[in-house]
Amino acid sequence: MSLPTATALVMGNIIGGGIFLLPASVAPFGTVSLVAFGLLTIGAVALALVFGRLAERHPDTGGPYVYAREAFGDFAGFLSAWSYWTMTWVSNAALAVAAVGYVHVLFPGHASPGTDLVIALGALWLPALANFAGTRYIGAVQLVSTVLKFVPLLFIAVVGLFFFDPDNLGSFNEGGGSALGGMSAAAAILLYSYVGVESAAMSAGEVRDPERNVGRATVLGTIGAAVVYLLGTLAVFGTVAHDKLVKSTAPFSDAVNAMFGGQWGGTIVAGAAVISIIGALNGWTLMSAQSPYAAAKDGLFPAPFLTKRRGVPTFGVLAAAVLASALTVINYLMGTGGVFEILVLITTFSATVPYLLAAGAQVYFLLTGRRDKVRPALFARDLTLALIAFGFTFWLVAGAGYAAIYQGVLFLFAGILVYAWMAARREARRGQQPLEDEPSGDASSGDAPTAPATPAGVR
Repeated sequence: MSLPTATALVMGNIIGGGIFLLPASVAPFGTVSLVAFGLLTIGAVALALVFGRLAERHPDTGGPYVYAREAFGDFAGFLSAWSYWTMTWVSNAALAVAAVGYVHVLFPGHASPGTDLVIALGALWLPALANFAGTRYIGAVQLVSTVLKFVPLLFIAVVGLFFFDPDNLGSFNEGGGSALGGMSAAAAILLYSYVGVESAAMSAGEVRDPERNVGRATVLGTIGAAVVYLLGTLAVFGTVAHDKLVKSTAPFSDAVNAMFGGQWGGTIVAGAAVISIIGALNGWTLMSAQSPYAAAKDGLFPAPFLTKRRGVPTFGVLAAAVLASALTVINYLMGTGGVFEILVLITTFSATVPYLLAAGAQVYFLLTGRRDKVRPALFARDLTLALIAFGFTFWLVAGAGYAAIYQGVLFLFAGILVYAWMAARREARRGQQPLEDEPSGDASSGDAPTAPATPAGVR
């Protein structure tokens, strides 16, 4: 992947389907939510810079998993890989379900569970097919989809500023009470807007000149997403009356209609949303395979995850697509919405575990004097960035809510059984391997030859 492709991967994974409802979601809190968004952006950029620093000395596929294992050992690395893997395929199912609603806006008609299921499965498997074709095709899809969703969103964001009316904003702290309370409440909704900043680091092994380009792509992609988020939300706030925005189910469509009149904005925005979700699924399908691939190389995930063709871990892609499809089928055919909601809650917590471990690894490398593992740079600057990134991720955990943390921790601990099984198999294999430097011959006869000295660590 080139620098533009890696940047598109980061931006495309960050900007999914949530942006199209985000302004209406935070409107009840007033414009204090824009302040919260600004603070979150600072934390996200700090996290992006940390991933860039780590990738300079560890330009390997697996990103957060690689850093956690290097700093804290196999178990921490496994927890990072396990959490990230479960988060990706469950999130893919949620994205596919979200795409169905926008497809109905483009092609109105009588919806049925069967039709919706076919649309959702198509949204999952089309990106999977692009992944099977190799990283070149993934990059092409990612570049095209990112441009197609970035341009209309940026257009609304920039043009909307010319139609900006301060009277539409409402009050600063619409919910009443303290401004800090309103900002925290808005932040709880906005917190997961930047999940995906690690995408270039996760695929570092497939990025051209990763020591330079992973960090650049991570920062550029995060900043690009932030521009769309902040300007887009501000433009919608200023073009749609506050009382209408609070009740809106399509805030960007309402903004287009307010700017240009008519009712055609919904179709344009729905098309951009479908493209946005397909692009995000394309990138997240690759992410779902990279973390278990890196862990499998170290014997911490089953060996089939090592299967790789054209730069893509194909078994990981297949496994994630099958699991996400099964979850989607459960959602539509069996009507067990509660199970689906629980799994989505799990992802909100699972996304933070690799971030916390990666930021902690950066702090560890700096405090132990192993700055060669990160980047020869000013100690204070790198440590400050790492602490901001850790604080940002800790805020993510707090904002997930008690239910998400409870369900997520249970699922995280369930992975201990998988780790125990893989660790036992690895030890068994080690015990079965003969040592090449053992003396041969009949030791009892006293004529066993003397083995030559063997360097430490060589068999």
